[in-house]
Amino acid sequence: MCVGVPMQILSVDGIAARATDGRTEELIDLSLTGPVPVGAWVLTFLGAAREEITEAEAQNISKALDGLRALMQGDELGDAFADLEARGPQLPPHLAAAAAAGRSTG
Repeated sequence: MCVGVPMQILSVDGIAARATDGRTEELIDLSLTGPVPVGAWVLTFLGAAREEITEAEAQNISKALDGLRALMQGDELGDAFADLEARGPQLPPHLAAAAAAGRSTG
């Protein structure tokens, strides 16, 4: 399984960028995102940025990853998933339309 890590862009040189997750600094590949400005947040997988994300999304993902780290060390999860607990499950649009139409399949 590959876990996405939010990172903030520190500098850009063509399709490469220096970025930080607040713990480490890495060289990441921007081939899949195209130009990304310094200061922007990206979601990275195995050293490659896959998409630009908002700072709020980066914070929520970082909280979730911190919560999972804590849980794996035997600590409490805390409010790592508070943003998800505050809302109910969400169906993809095609299934929500099917449910609203009374169908049990998409």
